[in-house]
Amino acid sequence: MTSPVLIIMGSVRANRLCPQITRWVAGIGRASTSLEYEIIDLTQWSLPMDDEPHIPAVGPYASALTQAWSDKVTNASAVVFVTPQYNWGYPAALKNAVDHLYREWHGKPVLIVTYGGHGGGKCAAQLKQVMDGVKAKSVTLMPGLELSDDIMRGAVLNSDVQFAAKVPIIADAFAQLASMIR
Repeated sequence: MTSPVLIIMGSVRANRLCPQITRWVAGIGRASTSLEYEIIDLTQWSLPMDDEPHIPAVGPYASALTQAWSDKVTNASAVVFVTPQYNWGYPAALKNAVDHLYREWHGKPVLIVTYGGHGGGKCAAQLKQVMDGVKAKSVTLMPGLELSDDIMRGAVLNSDVQFAAKVPIIADAFAQLASMIR
């Protein structure tokens, strides 16, 4: 049996859509693969900015929280990032969570799912570039979920309706991820 796939929520903003969208994406993963998933909310991982005395590539970690984060990622069979696009990039909290580690990402299968008013393509490209830099193995499909103007202005999101057309590509992306897990 493989260890769980972590589904990391990239947003820590108040009134965020990330928990709802992440649960919806996780549901597709559960329906399309036999893998076990664990949702990780970065609000529960208060990783301070640059608090380690050594760079992650050199180590060792001094902080118990950083070591716990290292253990969590190390023991995952793969990682799925579900993240909004903020100003054409990905959120600082997610960048900080990635940058707290280095060797833990090596060879780790990674799936990137983005969302936003434009679907998050620029965010996905940036995050993939960073994942390439830390030697993770990214799924080629990077589904982007476009939020309608009404949702962007605060209307209630019904993921099943808003993103119905994206279910097949997300399921295919999860199938690719599953095929990469040893």
